[in-house]
Amino acid sequence: MDSSTTALLFCSLLWTVCAQAPVVSVEPRSAGVRLGESVSFRCRVVSGSQPVRLEWKRTNNHPLADNVKIGPDGSVLTVANTGNGNQGQYRCVATNSVGRSTMMASLTIKHSPKVRVTPAGPLRVRLGEPVALECHATGRPRPSITWQRHGTQLVTTKTEDTSTLKVAAVSSEDAGVYVCQAQNTEGVAEVKVEVIVEGGQGAANAPKAPMATVSMAEVTAVEGHTVTMQCQATGSPLPVVSWSKLRAPLPWQHTVVGGVLTLTSVGRQDSGQYICNATNTHGYSQAYTQLEVDSPPYTTSLPDQVRLRPGDTLRLQCLAHGSHPITFHWTRVGRAGMPAGAETIKDGQLLIGQVKLNDSGTYKCVATNHVGSSEALAKVTVKA
Repeated sequence: MDSSTTALLFCSLLWTVCAQAPVVSVEPRSAGVRLGESVSFRCRVVSGSQPVRLEWKRTNNHPLADNVKIGPDGSVLTVANTGNGNQGQYRCVATNSVGRSTMMASLTIKHSPKVRVTPAGPLRVRLGEPVALECHATGRPRPSITWQRHGTQLVTTKTEDTSTLKVAAVSSEDAGVYVCQAQNTEGVAEVKVEVIVEGGQGAANAPKAPMATVSMAEVTAVEGHTVTMQCQATGSPLPVVSWSKLRAPLPWQHTVVGGVLTLTSVGRQDSGQYICNATNTHGYSQAYTQLEVDSPPYTTSLPDQVRLRPGDTLRLQCLAHGSHPITFHWTRVGRAGMPAGAETIKDGQLLIGQVKLNDSGTYKCVATNHVGSSEALAKVTVKA
């Protein structure tokens, strides 16, 4: 064996020993966001022989949704304006000449409860007959479900998402308003059912506990505007009405007059669930209004600086957080038009298949929604 062959075998053996399959990490490993919010996961190469190619996939091998964007180098996965279909696991796959490795990321979409009661009220029952009220609630995280009457929690039969209230034989004292309430970390929802007992003294002599109602269950406002929420309450004696906000104090710029809550100059932080509380000597009642404050886009470019050689492919991704829908528009600062071959896609991506030296410059993305617009800049340098 000559010296050149020996050297070649030695180099091959040395490469085999030193080369390593890739090892990656993902941050965060799991994330929970509200419906409509955006979230990003970053896949980082911890070790391994270069070059390492990164790609993101769904664990069930389904294609990535249209609102899922991958950064130019494959390391960042962003889900914009999340929907229920985005929930699940995503895997970052790293590949080099030696092997491959995978790391998982989990996405949970949170939303406030929704409640349905069967049969719906008002429910008329004859004296002595049985009654069964089923309350079905959905939400994420899974909500807790309770039945209440006159502010007192009742004993029920429960499954994972249903709570059933049963009365074997109704009496006149069973007449009144029953409330099914579902609660999780994202909010509270309730449904009221009136039970009328016929053939006895009925509900006429039942305690006249409060009944609170709101004019609108959902309110959408624009950042900086004034919002009013109206609550009405019935009962005897006349209930006292107050307002509160779920898991937070009321905004400091607020007034309550005659059951009407007014918020001035609202911001995104004022979004959430507002609770009208009606109280008298016979109990209390609550009604809920969900406020969503729309805001203009906050725009970033991924990446914001890039260096290329002539013939390379330029990919710039414009990302915007804010109220949807959002439209994107790319221009080149100080130039009348975009380079030949530039392609802009409605999801905010700018693509130039083969850049030239004169494609260097600053590119601007403007993101616009029905509230306003903002811009982000990306500096592109092309050198031989």
